[in-house]
Amino acid sequence: MNRTKGDEEEYWNSSKFKAFTFDDEDDELSQLKESKRAVNSLRDFVDDDDDDDDLERVSWSGEPVGSISWSIKETASNSGSNHEREQLKNRNSFSSYAQLPKPASTYSLSSFFRGRTRPGSFQSLSDALSDTPAKSYAPELGRPKGEYRDYSNDWSPSDTVRRLRKGKVCSLERFRSLQDKLQLLEEAVSMHDGNVITAALIFPHLTPSSCLLEILFRELEVRQVALRHLIHFLKEIGDQKLLLDLFRFLDRTEELALTHYREHLNIQDPEKRKEFLKTCIGLPFSAEDSAHIQDHYTLLERQIIIEANDRHLESAGQTEIFRKHPRKASILNMPLVTTLFYSCFYHYTEAEGTFSSPVNLKKTFKIPEKQYVLTALAARAKLRAWHDVDALFTTKNWLGYTKKRAPIGFHRVVEILHKNSAPVQILQEYVNLVEDVDTKLNLATKFKCHDVVIDTCRDLKDRQQLLVYRSKVDKGSAEEEKIDAILNSSQIRWKN
Repeated sequence: MNRTKGDEEEYWNSSKFKAFTFDDEDDELSQLKESKRAVNSLRDFVDDDDDDDDLERVSWSGEPVGSISWSIKETASNSGSNHEREQLKNRNSFSSYAQLPKPASTYSLSSFFRGRTRPGSFQSLSDALSDTPAKSYAPELGRPKGEYRDYSNDWSPSDTVRRLRKGKVCSLERFRSLQDKLQLLEEAVSMHDGNVITAALIFPHLTPSSCLLEILFRELEVRQVALRHLIHFLKEIGDQKLLLDLFRFLDRTEELALTHYREHLNIQDPEKRKEFLKTCIGLPFSAEDSAHIQDHYTLLERQIIIEANDRHLESAGQTEIFRKHPRKASILNMPLVTTLFYSCFYHYTEAEGTFSSPVNLKKTFKIPEKQYVLTALAARAKLRAWHDVDALFTTKNWLGYTKKRAPIGFHRVVEILHKNSAPVQILQEYVNLVEDVDTKLNLATKFKCHDVVIDTCRDLKDRQQLLVYRSKVDKGSAEEEKIDAILNSSQIRWKN
């Protein structure tokens, strides 16, 4: 019978007999290739619908594809007869792909659905076989014992400290007795590594008891290096309670008082902070620190009174200074210098008997004269109250003569006045009060006080410097005419 080429191919493909080949190909390899073709053919179905990525695939039994129970059933299906495998291989419908024959290996079809190489695509069988370490989805087996050497409990104290110094994980649970803990601490101190010393110190008091802490403190008392590390660590983490217990045991009364005083920083309410500071006054501070604690309490007490009064005046709107210059912040918990500036700004003219008077603050807290003058000058110059600035430096002797005197130096007065945009006339008055000639000339030139520069050059009989300065003033100005008149004067005997 004559068959066409297409009929022959269909006959041989549908026949259960195979043509003889020299390739030594066993059934398992042919089944593996058939499985590969089946998996690759599924890509056309999956890639057509990207929306199915978010759906859960289930088998015919209703179990989610890729679950453990499904994988077990798939593995069990491999034990079927060879006759059933031959029948499955000859089927071409899509439903047969869910039960394709699989070789006896650790890979199942579910692993290919779960191991994606890119969104919307699946891993081929050849890719899975070539990249098994990174893409294997089989359950993990137990690790070799060699991998757990870092977690061994058999390390000696010296080995443990050495490993901690290298940053390796090392359990300290085996050091249970006091002798073991102290030996570990001794080894850490001998290494001169602060981190290791701290780690050895933290371990004993992770779950502290009063008895354990007392023993630890007693041992640290003779180990000053470790003690200093523990104190620093407790300060860093803010464990005030344990720090107080430590200082109390060591009888360090002054450090105990300072640590207790530092707790006021955590109190936000002004009244509660004031009451807490009051309890700190009787603590065993040094003489100097005791004075500071007393001043801190008195200052906060004053600030609370001033704040309440000024808030009332500002809300009433009847005081001119608060209408022109509204307050930008509260005075509570501010430093003494800030409080003095605030008082000089808003309460400069008040009588000495009031709490908000600058003079009262100066006397109560014994503020130095230079500090008071510097702060008052900055406050009054900011308000452009030049009369108050002038009165601040004017003194009168016992004969009734007045004289200007500046404890901070008139050169600093000039700089502060210029910073607050003082008029040239005011600047020239105070530049003239600078005693050093070179400093006076530099300030006058810098702030363009022309009359001061011209008069100083004339007094110095320095013709050349006057000629140089003539080139810096405006043409036809009064300063240029004044310089020309001085240069043409025959009564001055010039040095150069």
